[in-house]
Amino acid sequence: MAYNHGVRVLENPTSLAVPIVGTAGLQVAVGVSPVNLASDPYHAANVVKLAYSFAEASAAVGFSDNLKDYNLNQSISATFKKLAVAPIVLINVLDPEKHRASVEEKGYDVKDMQAVVDVEGMLLDKVAVKNGVTELEEGTDYIAGFDSKGHVVVTLLEGGSAATADKVNVSGEKVDPSLVTAEDIIGGYDAVTGKESGLELIRQVHPLFGMVPGIITSPGYSKDPVVASVMAAKCLNINGIFKCECIVDLDCTAAGAVKYTDVKSVKERSGFVSCHMEPVWPKVRIGDEVYYYSAVFSALVAYVDASNDDVPNLYMSNKSLPITGLCLDDDGDSEVVMDKEQANLVNSFGVVTAININGFKSWGNNTAAYPDTTDPKDRWFGCRRFFSWWGNSFILTYFQKVDDPINYRLIESVCDAENIRGNSYAAQGKCAGARMVYVQEDNPEEDILNGKVQFRQYLAPYTPAEDILNVLEFDPSMLAAALSGGE
Repeated sequence: MAYNHGVRVLENPTSLAVPIVGTAGLQVAVGVSPVNLASDPYHAANVVKLAYSFAEASAAVGFSDNLKDYNLNQSISATFKKLAVAPIVLINVLDPEKHRASVEEKGYDVKDMQAVVDVEGMLLDKVAVKNGVTELEEGTDYIAGFDSKGHVVVTLLEGGSAATADKVNVSGEKVDPSLVTAEDIIGGYDAVTGKESGLELIRQVHPLFGMVPGIITSPGYSKDPVVASVMAAKCLNINGIFKCECIVDLDCTAAGAVKYTDVKSVKERSGFVSCHMEPVWPKVRIGDEVYYYSAVFSALVAYVDASNDDVPNLYMSNKSLPITGLCLDDDGDSEVVMDKEQANLVNSFGVVTAININGFKSWGNNTAAYPDTTDPKDRWFGCRRFFSWWGNSFILTYFQKVDDPINYRLIESVCDAENIRGNSYAAQGKCAGARMVYVQEDNPEEDILNGKVQFRQYLAPYTPAEDILNVLEFDPSMLAAALSGGE
C-alpha cells in the first residue's frame, strides 16, 4: 500500500447531468444499435428495454459515437446527453445472429503489448487472434475488450506464447447494420415461435413496465412511408385501450424534400395524414454530429412534459433546441437556412421544422392531419396529446373499479373524482376545463343489465397562441397634446 504524506488531488471523469424523470411523453424508440457493445449482445435483439440513465441504455443495447449507422445511438444521445430526461424504452432489431458479416484476417501492430483492431461492430466472442500462423488462446495468451471507440483491444499476457510479438493477426465476425431493413423495423409475430419483433413489441411496454407509450419514434427509418404508416397504426389501441403519438422524419434525401417548397409534395406522397403523427423536417446538426430531427424532437417532447409536472399541455413549438444547424440527409453536407416566413410555409403543410431566432427553436404546432383536418382536437399536436394522455390516465385510474357493482356510489365516485381532477388542472392553468357527467339517456336499462355504463367527459385544453397581432396606429391627438403641453 502506498505511503501518502502531504496534499493530493484526484480527478473523476465529468458525470452527465442527472436526468429529470417523466412518463407522459415516454419515448419508445425502435431501431438499430451496436449490440456487440451491450452487456449481453445475443439477448439484445427484439427485446423491450427500459433505461433510466445513459449507462443503463448503453448496457442494454450498446452505444457508440457512430450516429449514422445506428439510429438508436441518436435517441440515446439526444435523451441523456443533450436534454437529460428519462426514462426511454429501447427496441433494437439488429440481431447478431442474423445481421453480421465476416472480418477477414489482418495484421495489427502491437504496442505496449496491445493491438487495436480498428473495425467497428466486432463480436468479442468471435474474435480469433494468431501469432503468425499459430492460433492464440484467450485467457492464456491474450485478453480482449473494447476501447472507448468500440474497437477491440487485444492485450497480450505476460507468460503467454505471444508475449514478445510485435504483430498479431486478427479475424472474426462483426454486426452489420446495413443488413437491417424496413421489414425488420416493422417486425411482426412469428406463429411458430410465438415471438414478436420490431414495432409489434410496443404491445409489451405496459405489461412489462406498467407505463404507457407516449411517443413512438424510429429516427431515419420513419421516413419510409410503410414504416411511418405502421407507426401511426401502432399509436391506436395499444393493448386494446391506450393511445399515443409518433414522430416521423420527412424524407430529405436527394429524392425527397431538399427545399422547403418540396415539403408539401413529399408529405403527400408519403401518406402522412394521421392526427397521431407529427412529421419533422429536415435533419439537425449538433456541432459535427448529425441527427435525424425526430430523435431530438422526441427527446424534447419528453423533456418539456417532465419539466411540466408530467402533464402534456404545453406546445413543443418555439422551445429551445440544443442544435447548431439544419441540414439535409447527405451526411450533413448541405446546410438548410430558413427564415420565419419559409418555416411558416412548412408549418402550413402540417410539418414541424426549426428556426434560428436568438438560438434554434422548434417551430410548428400542426399534426400531419392538417390542413385536411381543422378539428382542434386533431389539428393541434398539443391538444391531440392532451386527449390521448387524459384518456390513458382515466383507464389506468379507474381500472380498479371494473367489475364493481353498477350503483349510484360508483357513478358518483367516478364523476366526483374526475371533476375534482379537472378543476385542479384548470386552476393550475393546464387546461381551460374538464367536466364529466353521467347522462341517463346514454345508459338504457338494457345496457345496465349487460354490465355497461357510460360517462361523458368534456375537455378543453388550450390551443396555442400561434398568431399574435398588434395593430399599430399613429395617433395625431397624442402629438398635438404633447406639443400643446410645451407652450
